[in-house]
Amino acid sequence: MNEKVNEIIEETKMGMEDVIDFFSKTLQKYHAGKATPDMLDGVKVDCYGSKMPINQVGNINIPDAKQIIVQPWDKSMLGPIEKAIQNANLGFNPINNGEVLRIIVPALTEERRKDMVKKIRQEAETAKVSIRSVRKTANNSSKDLKSNGVSEDEVKVLDTKIQDMTNDFTAKVDKMLAVKEEEIMTV
Repeated sequence: MNEKVNEIIEETKMGMEDVIDFFSKTLQKYHAGKATPDMLDGVKVDCYGSKMPINQVGNINIPDAKQIIVQPWDKSMLGPIEKAIQNANLGFNPINNGEVLRIIVPALTEERRKDMVKKIRQEAETAKVSIRSVRKTANNSSKDLKSNGVSEDEVKVLDTKIQDMTNDFTAKVDKMLAVKEEEIMTV
């Protein structure tokens, strides 16, 4: 097979794998009422004149399934961390005891679970659109090959492989979505 054809296949596969990796990280932000350090990933703290991720200003511990403990390295950061968590609108309030911030993760209501599933479905659709975008780029490269003298048969084989990869990666997104939906809807 032509070297350019293999290159397009490899680039397409890598692009689609990147979409899956990103979608996987996105799913980790959604929790089913169980405490995880990932829940605080998007929180930025005003620290010494700049915005820093919360995990760069203190330790995040999970003593049990319903609690997160944030222990800042500098006790003067307790207030700014508490404010950053409240401003992030994550659905919980930290308790400041002067040493650490204790966050009690509330159980999810049925309505909140359904809302979360709706958001996850939107994220899945975004991932599928990204996969189709990678496919479109690959198909454009395939058309360019045809005009550069690569045989029509090789281009057809390439187009088929691109479509098969698209179907496989879209199915992976659907499977990941189904698993996460079930996890969230299970009380």
